[in-house]
Amino acid sequence: MIARLRGEVLEADSSPIVVDCHGVGYEVHVPHSVLVEHGIVNERIDLYTCLVIRETEHTLYGFSNPRQRRLFEMLREVKGCGAKISLALISTLAEGGAVEAIITQNPKTLAVTPGIGPRLAERIVLELKEKILELQIAPIPGRAAVTPLRPTPQDDQLAEALLTLGYRRQEFEDAAAIAREATDDLGEQVRIALRHLQK
Repeated sequence: MIARLRGEVLEADSSPIVVDCHGVGYEVHVPHSVLVEHGIVNERIDLYTCLVIRETEHTLYGFSNPRQRRLFEMLREVKGCGAKISLALISTLAEGGAVEAIITQNPKTLAVTPGIGPRLAERIVLELKEKILELQIAPIPGRAAVTPLRPTPQDDQLAEALLTLGYRRQEFEDAAAIAREATDDLGEQVRIALRHLQK
């Protein structure tokens, strides 16, 4: 299994890119964010990779951080959401946007991705909304990671959801309190907290 790839970018006009590692050129399918941030010919690149093996082909997918790769692997577990569609989703929404849509149970946002219809979008939300929280996917880039306090299980779930979306505890405490006061449903709590945070 190829888990990580470090080398020099040889070709990067579009995905897949070609990465030279000690004289061997690896073709790697990457999300749009990797092309934008790292797709510069002759520059060094460090990718977290996932090798997808099928009967007729071996395809290597590369990501800029473990968070992207973990989300890609989770999406692939959903029936009908293969590697290409999973990559397209991360390219379209980025990992932060995809995680937010799943946590807030917003299949319409997922369905803007080519290849994802309403039924598949609903299936992704249904199957991953709890897994995303359990795995505690890291905060999105640009936000500071904060270790959540654990006063009660209910507080844990809402705090973890907001931390997953990249908010710091001091940013969301007031919004979380309002959300907990309004309802006991976690998905609705997240939606209420986000509305207050976005004001």
